[in-house]
Amino acid sequence: MASSTVRPDHEDHDVAARLLLSSAKLSYDPAVDVDWDTPLDKDFHGQCPEWSTLYGTAYWNEMTEAQRKELTRQEVASIASTGIWFEMILQQMVLRDMYAKDPTDPRFQWALTEIADECRHSIMFGRSSAKLGAPAYRPRRAVVELGRVFKTVAFGEAAYAAILVAEEVLDVMQRDWMRDTRVVPFVRTISNIHVVEESRHMKFARDETRRRLARAGRTRRHFHALVIAIAAYFIVTSMVNPEVYVQAGLDPERACREAAANEHYKAQLRSSCSGLMEFLASARLLTRPALAVYKRANLI
Repeated sequence: MASSTVRPDHEDHDVAARLLLSSAKLSYDPAVDVDWDTPLDKDFHGQCPEWSTLYGTAYWNEMTEAQRKELTRQEVASIASTGIWFEMILQQMVLRDMYAKDPTDPRFQWALTEIADECRHSIMFGRSSAKLGAPAYRPRRAVVELGRVFKTVAFGEAAYAAILVAEEVLDVMQRDWMRDTRVVPFVRTISNIHVVEESRHMKFARDETRRRLARAGRTRRHFHALVIAIAAYFIVTSMVNPEVYVQAGLDPERACREAAANEHYKAQLRSSCSGLMEFLASARLLTRPALAVYKRANLI
């Protein structure tokens, strides 16, 4: 269970100071650390096949190997585009949270460092989608507008826990991708960069979530638990745009139908969220309404 006491400010400063030091020692510049010049080799997958929304379905078994590889490349491009969308929400929430705060505070300085990381990541994901030959995938218009509302009104633990939700799911995926020799090399490099740098972001998000919840009453905690769950639902269900099936030369109606019933993919999502759910439970953010939303999103 999360502690009900507020930690001394110096402990929060120490966390941020350690993150700043880690960032100074190990950060990347995707403009030079990723091989953008080598032409795309279509003999590789875009992600581990096991992470495809159709892996294990009857449709997957009927597809040629070339179709499977094209599908995984389009899926990873869609995930990258969704990542850009949410990273832009993240940046605005963090900037608003730090507005007019003490610039000598390590937490303030870390927040700006995180925003700088996210700017580089978004450019990196955009360039990777272009190299994969994918269009600019975007969430549905209604989800884009909901995101606009969320980034404007979310505050405190709702903002930082939502950041954690998005990053935790992608972190587990990318740890698999960066080690898999079937995945195209530049995506493996991108995955490694993102895993290393986002580990610091997740540490800060966990720390801030606990800190903001320290004084939260029951009503606020339950309200934000539901808000976080709803944000998680729309993030996860927006990762793979149905247009990927069209781009891969598949029947989109059949593909969507089989993907929606794919128990293997649902199990992959649940496994990627096990650590996240443990954290949310420890923070007392797994209320009954929130659990219902997570189950609907196949995250638990």
